[in-house]
Amino acid sequence: MSTKLTSTPLVSATSETRFLAVDGGQLAYDDTGGNGPLILAIPGMGDLRSEYRLLRPALREAGYRVVTMDVRGFGETSARWADYSAHAVGRDALALIDHLKAGSAVILGNSFAAGSALWAAHDAPARVSGVVLLGPIVHDLKVPWFAMLALKLGFAGPWRVWFWTTYWNSLFPTHKPADQDRVKAAIAENLREPGRMAALRAMIGLSKADTAAIVPLSRVAALVVMGTRDPDFPDAAAEARWLASELQAESLIIDGAGHYPHTEMPERVAPRLLSFIAQTPLGSTAVPASMSV
Repeated sequence: MSTKLTSTPLVSATSETRFLAVDGGQLAYDDTGGNGPLILAIPGMGDLRSEYRLLRPALREAGYRVVTMDVRGFGETSARWADYSAHAVGRDALALIDHLKAGSAVILGNSFAAGSALWAAHDAPARVSGVVLLGPIVHDLKVPWFAMLALKLGFAGPWRVWFWTTYWNSLFPTHKPADQDRVKAAIAENLREPGRMAALRAMIGLSKADTAAIVPLSRVAALVVMGTRDPDFPDAAAEARWLASELQAESLIIDGAGHYPHTEMPERVAPRLLSFIAQTPLGSTAVPASMSV
């Protein structure tokens, strides 16, 4: 199967933002539509659903319906919530799957949202056929004191949006997409909206102990994707191997990639991603676009 990877707009040109009201706020998402099996993609904190723009064409070409959502606090989803946890975002994912009447989905989750994918599978295993964990952070990490100090100073003043977007930009150590500056500007504009920086600070401060507790209990088919230069881990490859072992999952380690391997090197992630999804019960029902009538 060929893998189609092209530069695409921040939001699909064939779809528009849609909204779903849930308890406590409103979720924003876009939907490529069609009758194919559902792939639900969830971005990391402080990012936008456009994070999956470079994977969307390959998934659509393979016959999947692709839905990307903005998480609580960011994008076009409501800014203010009582709960910003990975578990809460996992409940949002299940609400969206139900709303779309999809039956089940494969969920892609980046960073903290990898935990959201695991929570959705934990709470409703019949509705999650598999999870793809991209640069996953599913337990509390040991952060050096000087990094904690830098974080505190970074969020202390009017430079906080610059601080976050500069840090975000550094998470692409080897290759930045052609539209990187445009995406960075969109993130900065979003974080200047009322309540969104507060949401980011709240999310950063949350413990992931609850997510760590469900990792050994997970039985969903999983693929762990990690870049070797992900700065969130002293040894990202070792982290990927540990998590894959805990989940009895497959792993894909991308040499040179950072925290967003699927955006930094989509041409290396997409083929393995499609192969993994095809092996799930969901994938067996997909009809490649080139074969559809």
